[in-house]
Amino acid sequence: MRPFVLPEHFADDCDGCRDRFVSLPEELEGALEATPPPPTVYEDLEAEAEPPLRRGRLSTYCVAEALDRPALEIALQARGEGYLLHTFPDALHGCYEGVKGDASSRGDVFYFDYGVVVFWGLTQRAEAEVLARVVAPALVDALPPREVELDECAFQTTRTEKPHIQNDCFTIGHRAAGDYLLKLSISHALAQSTKLSVYEARVVAIVESTKDLPERLASTGRVGLSRKNIAQLMGRVFLQKSAVNLLSTVLDTPEFFWSAPDALQSLYKRVCDYVEYDTRVEVLNSRFQVLQEMLDMLRDHQNNFHGVRLEWIIIWLIVVEVVVGLFECASILGWVGKAGG
Repeated sequence: MRPFVLPEHFADDCDGCRDRFVSLPEELEGALEATPPPPTVYEDLEAEAEPPLRRGRLSTYCVAEALDRPALEIALQARGEGYLLHTFPDALHGCYEGVKGDASSRGDVFYFDYGVVVFWGLTQRAEAEVLARVVAPALVDALPPREVELDECAFQTTRTEKPHIQNDCFTIGHRAAGDYLLKLSISHALAQSTKLSVYEARVVAIVESTKDLPERLASTGRVGLSRKNIAQLMGRVFLQKSAVNLLSTVLDTPEFFWSAPDALQSLYKRVCDYVEYDTRVEVLNSRFQVLQEMLDMLRDHQNNFHGVRLEWIIIWLIVVEVVVGLFECASILGWVGKAGG
C-alpha cells in the first residue's frame, strides 16, 4: 500500500505555539478508574531528583469528513491484539507498538468518527504508517492534501510539577499519565479544535475569493457575477454553515462526558479554553454572518439591476408600439402613402 505522505506544509515542526498557561485539575488521579497505589518511600526519594520522565509527540490529524467506524474496527482487529482496546460513542481507542516488546515505541491512538485521529507518543513515521495502513481504507470523503489539518503538540510526565498546559506542551502527573480516560478527555478537545480549523480554513478561502466584490461594486457599480454565480456562492456558505452548526458534532459536548467524572469534564473544558475554542466558534459564525449579509446585498443588487433592465425593455417596447401606431394612423389619414395616390 502506498505510504501516507504528509502535505508539504507539514514538513517542518509547527512554530505557531500558543504562548499561554492553563492549569489542569489536580484532582485527576482520584477520579481515574485504575489509580496506582501510593508511592513508596523509595519512589518519593527518587522523585525529588528525577527530571520529567517522558516527553513525546501529541499529534492531531483531520484527514476526512468522517470515518467508517465498522470498517475501521475490522481493520484494527485484523492488525492484532492491542490495536483496538476500548470503544466509545464517537471514538475508538487502541495502541500502536513500533517495535514489539519495546515500551518506548508504544503509543495511544484515538480515532474519532468525524475524521480526526489523535496520536500520543508516536513518531511522525509511525503516525504516517497508521494513517496509511489502518485509517486510509476507512475514510469517508477524504480531504484533499491541501485541506488536511495537523495540530502538533507535546506531552511530558512529571512527579514534581502541577498539571498544566504551556506552549503547546501538556504536563501530566506521572501516576495519572497512563490512564486512557485522561488522554481521551484531552484528545476530545484537541480533535474538535482541529476539525474546527478545517472549517475555519474553508471560510477563509471563501472570504479570499469574494473580498474584491464590494470594492468592485463601489468602484464600478457592477459586480461582474451572474445571478447563478452569486447563488452558487450562497450555496457554498450555507453548506459550510450547516456543516458546522447543524450536521457536525464539533460544537457539541461529547457524549462521553455526560457520565464521566467531574474531574475529566473539567479537564476537557480547560483544554477547550486553552485552544480558545468558544472564541473561535464565535468568530467563525461572525464570518458566516458577514458573508451572508454581503451575498444578500449582491443578490439584491443583481435583482434590482435585472429589474431595471426589464423596465427599460418594456419602455422600448412601448416606444416601438407607439411608433407603429403613429404610422398606422398616418396611413389611415393619408399622410403616408404612395406618391401621386
